[in-house]
Amino acid sequence: MRPGVFISFEGIDGAGKSTHIKPLADALRDQGRTVTLTREPGGTPLAESIRDLALNQAMDPLSEALLMFAARRDHLRLVIEPALAAGQVVLCDRFTDATFAYQGAGRGFDLAVLSQLERWVQALPDGTLRQPDLTLLFELAPETAAQRLAGSRKPDKFESQPVAFFRSVAAGYDQRANADPSRFARIAADRSREAVWGDVLSVVRQKGWL
Repeated sequence: MRPGVFISFEGIDGAGKSTHIKPLADALRDQGRTVTLTREPGGTPLAESIRDLALNQAMDPLSEALLMFAARRDHLRLVIEPALAAGQVVLCDRFTDATFAYQGAGRGFDLAVLSQLERWVQALPDGTLRQPDLTLLFELAPETAAQRLAGSRKPDKFESQPVAFFRSVAAGYDQRANADPSRFARIAADRSREAVWGDVLSVVRQKGWL
């Protein structure tokens, strides 16, 4: 059995990450891989309920962070870990990097507390932390992302934040990527869909997964 593969898609709202996650799932399935396509917060009935609260109800940053990690724990236990153990490819629309970017950098919440929650929630039996094998970080100027989102749908409480908030979020993602460069692949998202998709395919092929 081939080992499981965990790929996360990250970036500020409007960067286009969700546009490419399903095509990658289809490409992997075409080559015989079993793919679990999921998202955070969400992925399980409990986590989807938490998602609705976190994205739409006003709350302080600590409550928000605790909800994100509670949803993540259920998601890991019921979906991600079983899929990886079965040799599947897990494609996840956001994971822990989003919490550090949005609640940490965006909301200004204590990164040390987030790191402790990360250690508690993502600990594996061997003492390491469950992290994606690859994180595709879609990078786009917050001003351009805001233009893409304008009028596309009713925004949730994060999507409706001012551009300054997303500048902070983007800086948070940059900090995470700089801290773990071997895991991250930066994707320039300010180009045509075809060009961005070509980069996504190239990165995954370089890993030997396509």
